[in-house]
Amino acid sequence: MFWKSVVVKLWGTILLLVSVVLFFLTFLLLQLFENFHVNEVEDQMEGIGVKVNEIVSDHQKTGSALEAVSQITDAYSARAIVLNRDGAYWISPAKNNLPKLPKPAITDDPKLSDVLTEQETVSKKGDFSFEIDGQAQHNRILIVGVPIETFDGEPGAVYVYQSLDVIEETTDNAKKIIYIGAGIAIILTTIFAFFLSTRITSPLRNMRQAALEVAEGKFDTHVPVLTKDEIGELATAFNKMGTQLTANITALNQEKEQLSGILSSMADGVMTLNEKGEMLITNPPAEQFLASWMYEKNVFDRDDKPLPEPVKTLFQEVTRTEKEQVTEVTYQGRSWVLLMTPLYNQTEVRGAVAVLRDMTEERRLDQLRKGFIANVSHELRTPISMLQGYSEAIVDDVAGSEEEEKEIARIIYEESLRMGRLVNELLDLARLETGHFQLNTTDIRMNEFSERVVSKFKTMARDEGIQLLYDGLKHDDIMLTIDPDRIEQVVTNLIDNAIRHSKAGGYVKVQAREQHDHIRISITDTGSGIPKEDLPFVFERFYKADKARTRGKSGTGLGLAIAKNIVEAHGGQISVHSKVEKGTTFAFTLPRG
Repeated sequence: MFWKSVVVKLWGTILLLVSVVLFFLTFLLLQLFENFHVNEVEDQMEGIGVKVNEIVSDHQKTGSALEAVSQITDAYSARAIVLNRDGAYWISPAKNNLPKLPKPAITDDPKLSDVLTEQETVSKKGDFSFEIDGQAQHNRILIVGVPIETFDGEPGAVYVYQSLDVIEETTDNAKKIIYIGAGIAIILTTIFAFFLSTRITSPLRNMRQAALEVAEGKFDTHVPVLTKDEIGELATAFNKMGTQLTANITALNQEKEQLSGILSSMADGVMTLNEKGEMLITNPPAEQFLASWMYEKNVFDRDDKPLPEPVKTLFQEVTRTEKEQVTEVTYQGRSWVLLMTPLYNQTEVRGAVAVLRDMTEERRLDQLRKGFIANVSHELRTPISMLQGYSEAIVDDVAGSEEEEKEIARIIYEESLRMGRLVNELLDLARLETGHFQLNTTDIRMNEFSERVVSKFKTMARDEGIQLLYDGLKHDDIMLTIDPDRIEQVVTNLIDNAIRHSKAGGYVKVQAREQHDHIRISITDTGSGIPKEDLPFVFERFYKADKARTRGKSGTGLGLAIAKNIVEAHGGQISVHSKVEKGTTFAFTLPRG
């Protein structure tokens, strides 16, 4: 991780750049120094040659001239040889031990021989063969040839040569100095580069750490601004970004919470799909729809969220036509209207949003409305027909005796009472459901009230051959605040239904029990029971257990609906449990105080 850091990269870059520059600079300096030394030596030896020419020209004696030349060459660690047409004169050194250069090495060399033939000054570096102690050895030398006038006035040449080891020694010393300087420069550059990169990258590391903290959700993280350069401006911009990001995240969270609250509180289901038809967002009503579909289709233990086939088909139609589509589906007895609208990403469809409206209640109300009209028509048709028929009998003087006339009049009276009860119960139910009624509450003793209501049915039960039982509360002093007339209407209706639907030899049991913060009253019979498919509808208007609507056994079908509204108006609940040919239990609760 360290070798991947900006510090190492920046340090390495600076060091590499400086190293490359120093390398080329060292190379050039070495070449410069080497050439400089060679040129200096060549100039020196050419100067020696000129001086030898002057000495030879000025001295008439060969010995004194050679001795003077020897002193000069020896001062420069060089050796000289003077050539003319007659022979060669070697200048013996006093201090250096340079060997004699053979004459053929000069005369046979095309370049060096030009001094004699062309009277030109030449220089040459190379490996020359020397004879030392009878053995040939090679030495690298630098030789310079200068044309002169020899002792006899004839043209000749002086060749001054020096070992290259002397030059290389001087060059090596220069190289050492250059190498030491380059090493010191690299060390100083390393320290400077590391210091500079550390100073530059320290704020960057702080911003990196701050960025990691922001990525973890710590949006209040700030970077200290230590400088006013570009890095300082970057830190300032980062801090502004963090502040703006905090504000944006807060706004997004608020909008998300607001949207979540809206979706959760919506009565309609909402389902959002992406371009692949995968569910992204659902609210509780949509989850209920999916749960109903999964239960009906027996789709369980799925990690993903499967899409119902009607929804999938509707989504395909929406993406194909890019228009709003509507369909209606039914699962688990509930009806759903599905409205799906495409969502656009500029010009392309990027998904769809579906709104699911539970239309079960509306469909049920439509059915109830139709059923209400049919039931009211059915209930009124029989008494009206009887009233009409018996009235015509009286008008047509069909009755043959006074007793028959009284019987006809009695029947007309009973049917008129029956019509009156139906109208009154419809009015009572309408007032209860719309809340246009007033509860006249008072405090009563529950046991005393229940016993009184039950006692009214003892004669009726005895006449039907049914045993009527009452199991009251353990404490007689328990008080309830209720509307006694309304609650008596509920108990009366339930007991009357239980007796009318029970066979002779059975029983009807009224039981009162204290449970937590409410009183529970149940009426159990051993009658014919209610089919399980009818149980959800027993508290609907005009529900009748007797499907044939037999006169004498059947009521108007409004009693249980009225009872339900009265109990709920008192803050209680009413329920029913039944099995065919096993009996039925109606129970309702009333809150205490």
